[in-house]
Amino acid sequence: MEVLLESEQIQSRIRELAAAIERDYPPGEEIHLVCVLKGGFMFMADLIRAMTGTRVTLDFIAVSSYAHSTRSSGEVRMLKDLDTGLEGRNVIIVEDIVDTGLTLTYLQDILRARAPKTLRTACLLSKPSRRLVDVAVEYVGFTIEDRFVVGYGLDYAEKYRNLAHIAVLDGQ
Repeated sequence: MEVLLESEQIQSRIRELAAAIERDYPPGEEIHLVCVLKGGFMFMADLIRAMTGTRVTLDFIAVSSYAHSTRSSGEVRMLKDLDTGLEGRNVIIVEDIVDTGLTLTYLQDILRARAPKTLRTACLLSKPSRRLVDVAVEYVGFTIEDRFVVGYGLDYAEKYRNLAHIAVLDGQ
């Protein structure tokens, strides 16, 4: 596998994203992060550790559009809903990768209907060349080419999530 992003690069960029998020919200205002499972768990864990103070809360949601393929099916299924309400909260969706934009648009629509005070998105990776819909992403870690990547939470058939770096899967 070709290493695309080393662990140190990822951690440095996450610290920058955490600082940008904190600057965008007044001191004392709670920031509620919603991690999109499974791929976003490593990104969110490091993102909240890079944030200061005690104003961060979190929850988890799970959706699927890939199954065991390297391409999105275009059909988004809700696998796990949130445990807490969003009404009146500053919500940030934490996503591993934004590819076609279909999954994120689906999530944004569902969560916006729950009346958060604000709704923004942070993604570790963005593939704008694959977008099928125009979707807002306020915090982007890295913009990458259209290659299938694994590691740092991203998988292929549930494998490779444990890698500390992000790599291009051979033959993809």
